[in-house]
Amino acid sequence: MEDLSEVITAAQFHPSACSLFIYSSSKGTIRLCDMRQRALCDEHALSFEEVDDPMSRCFFSEIINNISDLNFSHSGRYILSRDYLTLKVWDLNMPRRPVETYLVHDYFRTKLCALYENDCIFDKFECQWSPNDDMVVTGSYNNYFRVFERGTSNDLLMEASREAMENSVCGKLKPCQVISDGTIGGSSASSSGAFARSWSEGKVNVECMDLTRKLLHLSWHTRENTLALAGTSNLYLLDYYPDNRQLSDNPIESQRTDHLMNGGVNDSSNHYFDNNNITSTPSN
Repeated sequence: MEDLSEVITAAQFHPSACSLFIYSSSKGTIRLCDMRQRALCDEHALSFEEVDDPMSRCFFSEIINNISDLNFSHSGRYILSRDYLTLKVWDLNMPRRPVETYLVHDYFRTKLCALYENDCIFDKFECQWSPNDDMVVTGSYNNYFRVFERGTSNDLLMEASREAMENSVCGKLKPCQVISDGTIGGSSASSSGAFARSWSEGKVNVECMDLTRKLLHLSWHTRENTLALAGTSNLYLLDYYPDNRQLSDNPIESQRTDHLMNGGVNDSSNHYFDNNNITSTPSN
């Protein structure tokens, strides 16, 4: 393993063209192969890679560009890939660069040294398409998961946990917001009561995020708006309804002018898996 400069990290067949498949590498490259060309697929038909700006490269560039998961869209035209900080959508007709880039937890970009020291920078997060390919979802730390609505600047950050379900309003999970101005949590918090009050409002300081609670694995039903989220020892099933959205500014990712959507997830028949038992949690 020490002699390898590049390894394959994920692979998937095309949903309708049985001769096509893609695989990703630890250097952030996606390759499309066609088995009709030759039996040994040691040469690719297409290569998808975004070239880094030399001015922005750093010691961690190769690590954070490592693709941990990728999926064909249900239509077969697009590819969704996940690296450490972003989600990217690639068009099979435009291999030179991604057509969409979504910042998952860009507030960790300034903390890569600490993430490297505790090995969190090597975590592998999965990603999924919605049934009609108009949304994408991936996980993060603190048991957070993020849903991005394609073609808009709308995204929804929420927590998959028992506490979040117990504090849901009318069967809908509250949206979360990560802040980094030092006003909540961390060494600049005035009291633990201020942190608890802000947590109940869906706000948490990036310094207070629990990096041991990782939502690495998830799946979206191929025909229904049902999400399966695996957080530590629990498995959560959530019904996602994107209607009745109310938008509010998200100050963390201002360069994308992202927004948070209030409501959107209905947990009226949520389940969580804990210690080999499945329990139904009806809404009040």
